[in-house]
Amino acid sequence: MTDFFESLVRGDVTAVVSVLHTLDEPARRTLGDELIAHVRRRQDNWWWGKESTALAVAAVGTLSTATKTAALLGRRSIALRDADPEPVVAAARQRGVTWLADLAYRLAERLRRSEPWEGWHFTAGLLLAEKATPPTGDAFVAGWAYAMWWQRLHDRQQQLPLVDRLRADPFLDALLPRLFEVDGVGADLASSGDGQAVPRALVALAAQGRLDRAALLDGTLGRLLRGDRPGALRPFLALHEQLGPTPDEVAARASAYLRLLADGPGPVAVLAQRALRDSGGNVEFESVLDAARVVLGRPEKTLVRAQLSWLDRLARQRSERAADIAEVLALGAEHPAADLRDRATALAQRHGHRPLATVTVAVAGDDLPPPPSPALAPPAITEVDELVEEVSGLLGRRWLALAMERVLDGLVRLTTTERDRLATALRPVLRRGQVGAHDHPWAVFNLPVQLHGVLLTAAAPAEASTRRDQWSSILSESLTRTLRPFRNRPATDPPRRSALMLVYCARLAEIGQRLDGRNDPGLLAAPTSATGAIDPTALYERLAALEDRPVWRWDLTQALLRLPVGVDDALAARAAALGTAAGDELASWLRGDALPAPVHQVVTVGRRERAGDFDFGYDRLPVRRTVVVSAPPEGVTDPLGLLTVPAQLVGRGRGDWGDLWPALLPGHRGLVAAHVLPEFAGAAQEDVQEAATILPALADCTGTGGPALDLALAYGLCARHEVDRVAALDALLILAAANDLDAPGVGRQLGALAADGQVTLTRVVTPLRDAVAAGARLSVWRLLAAALPPLLVAPTPPRGTPDLLTLAAETARATEVRIEVPGLADTVARGGASRLVTEARRLATELAA
Repeated sequence: MTDFFESLVRGDVTAVVSVLHTLDEPARRTLGDELIAHVRRRQDNWWWGKESTALAVAAVGTLSTATKTAALLGRRSIALRDADPEPVVAAARQRGVTWLADLAYRLAERLRRSEPWEGWHFTAGLLLAEKATPPTGDAFVAGWAYAMWWQRLHDRQQQLPLVDRLRADPFLDALLPRLFEVDGVGADLASSGDGQAVPRALVALAAQGRLDRAALLDGTLGRLLRGDRPGALRPFLALHEQLGPTPDEVAARASAYLRLLADGPGPVAVLAQRALRDSGGNVEFESVLDAARVVLGRPEKTLVRAQLSWLDRLARQRSERAADIAEVLALGAEHPAADLRDRATALAQRHGHRPLATVTVAVAGDDLPPPPSPALAPPAITEVDELVEEVSGLLGRRWLALAMERVLDGLVRLTTTERDRLATALRPVLRRGQVGAHDHPWAVFNLPVQLHGVLLTAAAPAEASTRRDQWSSILSESLTRTLRPFRNRPATDPPRRSALMLVYCARLAEIGQRLDGRNDPGLLAAPTSATGAIDPTALYERLAALEDRPVWRWDLTQALLRLPVGVDDALAARAAALGTAAGDELASWLRGDALPAPVHQVVTVGRRERAGDFDFGYDRLPVRRTVVVSAPPEGVTDPLGLLTVPAQLVGRGRGDWGDLWPALLPGHRGLVAAHVLPEFAGAAQEDVQEAATILPALADCTGTGGPALDLALAYGLCARHEVDRVAALDALLILAAANDLDAPGVGRQLGALAADGQVTLTRVVTPLRDAVAAGARLSVWRLLAAALPPLLVAPTPPRGTPDLLTLAAETARATEVRIEVPGLADTVARGGASRLVTEARRLATELAA
């Protein structure tokens, strides 16, 4: 059957079908077993397009059940996105298969929610051929939403207008209600150009009577009430706008609209506000006032401003209730935005409210609790079950440094005492995680591949023999890159690959060679602190416990890099007294021959050149980026590249496993920040999510931060996603509480980035207000005082500058600390009633008081 499998790899569907026609049922089933073994054996092969079609034909033509076929076609290496269902259906008909619909349901269950289009058309084709009811799982519904506007290339010649396709869609009635229930499905609808095509088609079908208008409106409101990401809600906002509900329809659903006004995201609340305001007074008056009390405390200025105008109009229309409305208007006097506070106060007084006198108490300095001591690292793993559980978790999430270190240490310990039991317990976990080995050149210095190789070796000791050549090549390439001495040695160029990749892959290669069953007490480099640091005394005790056993070079290298910066002569003398080479290494390190402080420089780099006519990602790259380059001081050699951070063009930097960097060098905040700075910048400039979430871990480390840490915080505060801004806020508070925050330095970098158009300034207001609420008043005021000058002198001050001026005035008043703000007087001197000048005048007044 060699020709059969060669036809599979070529994607020759006709040849595969010809072979199947010559086989009886027992021969088909025998070939099916060989097919499964062949696909498993070719774990480095990816099946696409014609290849996946040929494989699907072979599977349906040889395997005995839908379960086996779905397990084969559902493998991660098999992409059914462009697979053609027609020859598969034909093969099933020719064989007399009765379980094709069952296969489709099983494949639908395997669709990935993050990529629902992968295999959806193929699965739908099988269902349509069998005239089967469509499944209503989240992934299948998301794939249907995506397929509304996207068809495969060979389908586009007969593509009808969307409204005609939906009218005839056999899935429409069954899946439309789920369209409003599946979280995130709106993002698939929004991918269709302007995101308006599907809403327009649904409204047209409702106008024609094909769909129920009331059901569409109720479904839309239900989706908005459940909430979702902004991009996923956008099509439903468009659907509501195009439905254009009448005042009677709004009044009938007033409770839903009032909930959306009070609790919905900004755009949703604006929609509800407009619908209620235009409902012609059909909504209960007291309910409107109750919702207004909530709205006036919301941060969205446009929403609050519109609510104030609506209440003002109601007070003039219903003079008998003006006093009640004035009481509600007075709540706006507590809004964070000064201009809204002023307007709310003026309107409340106009309609009869008399404010009570207030007393402001100044609080000089920050009011933050002292930082807690760093938590201890979790204890070493000494039980097989715990190690297997940790491995399972590690394979299913981002690689956290402490989790990875515990796993590596546990593997070294337990292959000494529990090798057979560990191997038996690990195998099913690795199979579920589809952990495989790879022998390609790109796999040598590849962190996931090397970790998987170590895990496979622990699960199957014979695997080590297949990995030894690759591990030897890693260790031989890094042989000349000894960590010390840094001075008085021949100069060497830094490695081409990142220092983190070099150190970790060398460590993994070394650990893989250690899994040979010898008596091994664990890793020298296992952290003793949650920051990744190692207590020097603990490292000394580990070396002493080794006695005459060998010390592994890269294990010791990482252990030394995790020591705190500083000199300890007493412990150095004890280490030297061990009389071992490793003891001498530790003694020299503790006496000051440690990692030198690098030289940092702030530079601005441009983006890379366009790569041909079809470089679709090029236009999404930021035009320029401010980063920090780092170099070793004069006379110092940098064999591992730890001190060298080059000025990479935007779009040409190397992805670098930023989560692992703080634990690699826990005593060198600024150096770590310089290495990871492109990732932090991506959170602000390229909308990358969770790119700045390691900032709190970096803040928990020690060492001078310098300009790299200042820039990292500035980028993090301006990140696109809230999770990253919250992480930057946490880092800022940690540093401020420890008196390690250079607030003016962060402010200068923030102002320069915003004035240069590199970041969106409006994003920084909320985390800075939260920092003030947490007690960091003086730090925020010092930060703002340094950030405002470049913003005020910019030809066009960025959006958000007035908000920063407002916050600056509040923090200056709260702390009673006067700091000169260059450019403020010139802004005030412009005159006029613009908000920029108004807020600048407010700050100038506070500083002159």
